[in-house]
Amino acid sequence: FMQASWDVEDVQAKGIQHLASFVKDKSAFPYLLTCTEVITLAMKIHTDSLDLQVEGCTLLLEILSQALEQGVMMALDERVASCLLHTVRKHSENEEILSMLCTILMMVSASEAAAENLRKVGIIPDLLSILRRFLHNDKICFSCCAVLWSLAVSENNADQAVLASALPVTSAVLQKHLQNGVVAESACSALWALALQGCLTDSDYEPTAALLLDALRMNPERAVLVKNGCLALASLVRLSETAALAILLDSKGSGLELIKDEFHLHSDEPGVAEALCLLMNEMVQYDEVMLDMRSQKMEKLLSEIKLQFPFS
Repeated sequence: FMQASWDVEDVQAKGIQHLASFVKDKSAFPYLLTCTEVITLAMKIHTDSLDLQVEGCTLLLEILSQALEQGVMMALDERVASCLLHTVRKHSENEEILSMLCTILMMVSASEAAAENLRKVGIIPDLLSILRRFLHNDKICFSCCAVLWSLAVSENNADQAVLASALPVTSAVLQKHLQNGVVAESACSALWALALQGCLTDSDYEPTAALLLDALRMNPERAVLVKNGCLALASLVRLSETAALAILLDSKGSGLELIKDEFHLHSDEPGVAEALCLLMNEMVQYDEVMLDMRSQKMEKLLSEIKLQFPFS
């Protein structure tokens, strides 16, 4: 019905409404999964209809939420990725629609194939532009940083130059939302991915390390943030001694004391302990830093970790 009349807005709107009526029916879910291309194409063709955009986004979110609940990965093809990008660009000023679209992008980017297709259609500059414009919107910042992480963390990344421009805006997100644990966690993950990809220059190491330490201090109870923050710091330290010295000499207090506190707070979390060990392992590569770590009795902490996780 929808495919027979692409150009008739009313047909597309009624079609989406009718499909939405099946959302609550569990037996309809496998069929709804096959409708994502029809929905996104209808949104692309009738991009000026705000009602259709909202209804289409709402339906896609329902389908994707069910897919995630059931552990089904939505591997969207390049055509669907292209339709979503077109809609993002057309509504780059509309905060409500963009917020929904960014959530959709975050949900689909969990699939490696979908992330690859989003990368192919060139969505990274658009994400950065959205972040700059809506830095105040915590929901958009959370979603966009999560998508950035998914796109940047891939090993076969050909977007080095594009990703390099992501550092200032990702840092700005973390700075703005330091006290919002959910957003800060997402931004720390994105910074970790950017560090892994070598997207920092010499002048970036110290301020980025200080910002990550601030995130750890502000959200000590969030185990995932602590883990990802420490992994990001470890990546920075691997690249430069400047980052290691920034941890030792941070103006807001010793980074080593912070590391100790974080372990004692999360002593039952193997992921946190592993990230802390990785960070310390990178730090001892530098003689001056290692001497400082000895004077701070870091071997005592290492012994505690060894006792806590003897079989890891």
